[in-house]
Amino acid sequence: MTPETPGAGSTVRRILLGSQLRRLREAKGVTRAEAGYVIRASESKISRLELGRVSFKERDVADLLTLYDVTDEAEREALLQLARDAKTPGWWHRYNDVLPRWFQAYVGLEEAAAMIRTYECQFVPGLLQSEDYARAVIRLGNAGATEDEIESRVTVRMQRARRLHAQNGPRLWAVLDEAALMRRIGGPEVMRGQFEHLITMSKLPNVTIQVMLFRFGGHAAEGGAFSILRFPEPDLPDVVYVENLVGALYLDKRDDVDAYLQAMERLCVDSETPERTVEMLDELLRKT
Repeated sequence: MTPETPGAGSTVRRILLGSQLRRLREAKGVTRAEAGYVIRASESKISRLELGRVSFKERDVADLLTLYDVTDEAEREALLQLARDAKTPGWWHRYNDVLPRWFQAYVGLEEAAAMIRTYECQFVPGLLQSEDYARAVIRLGNAGATEDEIESRVTVRMQRARRLHAQNGPRLWAVLDEAALMRRIGGPEVMRGQFEHLITMSKLPNVTIQVMLFRFGGHAAEGGAFSILRFPEPDLPDVVYVENLVGALYLDKRDDVDAYLQAMERLCVDSETPERTVEMLDELLRKT
């Protein structure tokens, strides 16, 4: 059991607490319906709690621990503290007026991830975007937004990227389709700044960047962009994030995750090496 999760966002704390409660319930042979009866909730509510999709009441956690015969005071207190911590909003909640709820969940997971593997085919991944490039991308995708809203979204994106520079920052492994580099977002000056930013980011010890070239032809991720998040807590499964225009999918079933992991492994093998990628970025910078 790993009750302390330093740096983890409330989303991850909910998932971690839910997974631990699920294991305790299953170990005692208690059904979801029986657990729900004890806390005056439905079977589906217990399912959502165990998946970390809804918040916990401390009283409910205490009642469930009693039902599951968890009597050790230290163990109870660790789990109750996790329930209290799960209510603490992350820094990104200050921007909930411009961030959709389905994306706030992703920021929480990203904030706690130890490793992020991502494939992007249309744009440079958000964590690797320069400020001007991010502003141009956000403006394109939010035609009706005010300048204040656009700047708030840019601030969030830049804040997310700062973790890569932290001492305990995550490992980022990004594969960009060549189309993401050829698509001239914001004009030549913005693209020059973006190429320079990618070269700078590639020098960080925890960042690896590769490019999937047009000339390779068909490849393992033709279904589109995705990210795979891995967490330091052994109790948490990898999560695959797949975004669309109006929402996102969060996949954590082993078979689903394995399919995306295989696609990512194949991409990394078939793409340009990190060294050749930097040479390619230098060439693009000179030509832009």
